[in-house]
Amino acid sequence: MTRHADDDALEQRPGVAELRLATGDPELVPQNDVLDDDLPLDRNRAILQATKQVGSILKRKGHAFALAGSVAVYAHGSTQNLQHDVDFCFRPKDADAVAETLREAGLPVYTPPEDWLLKSSCLGQQVDLIFELAHQPVTTELLDRAQELSVDSVFMPVLSPTDLVHSLVAAFSEHHCDFGAVLPIARTLREKVDWEWVRRACGDDPMADAFFYFLERLEVIEPRPKEERR
Repeated sequence: MTRHADDDALEQRPGVAELRLATGDPELVPQNDVLDDDLPLDRNRAILQATKQVGSILKRKGHAFALAGSVAVYAHGSTQNLQHDVDFCFRPKDADAVAETLREAGLPVYTPPEDWLLKSSCLGQQVDLIFELAHQPVTTELLDRAQELSVDSVFMPVLSPTDLVHSLVAAFSEHHCDFGAVLPIARTLREKVDWEWVRRACGDDPMADAFFYFLERLEVIEPRPKEERR
């Protein structure tokens, strides 16, 4: 969610150097065996169906995780279109167990070049299994703050609005600074976010500070008192 690998990565097949099956995979398993239903034609519906399937699998096995990304924003009340994939976050120490659970359910799990996530797919939709958010490892405390919400009638833990927005803002860098993508999310969640906490967590990061100023000028958030400005 916070950093994106090549969107086309899952189009590659085992044997291509840039993408390989996660350790322990004996072979590629057909990714749609988990459901007999036809894939919904609408992309948003397809992403939601994939989210529900993977979330249900992780819940049944008792894994500690939280939904992130655009589907998490949807769960918190957004009506905007979902983005290109499904994002779940979990602790680094749980990576092997999560991968094994999804393989047992008939889903492929890949190890991409990036060292902060695993990749899978479900119902033709890319699924990112992220163990680093905002350049920091996912922690038990972060997952404990997740809220149990309904995602199209299936309840699952969802990142809190404050953690969700922080994960997006803290990911800004000179190479990834798309304020336009995060602005509608900030608008949607603004009354649910502890903005002072997000500011403190981002510290003196210039990209985050520029985004906060942008939000102030657009009257999405309250401006800082003059005495607090540098």
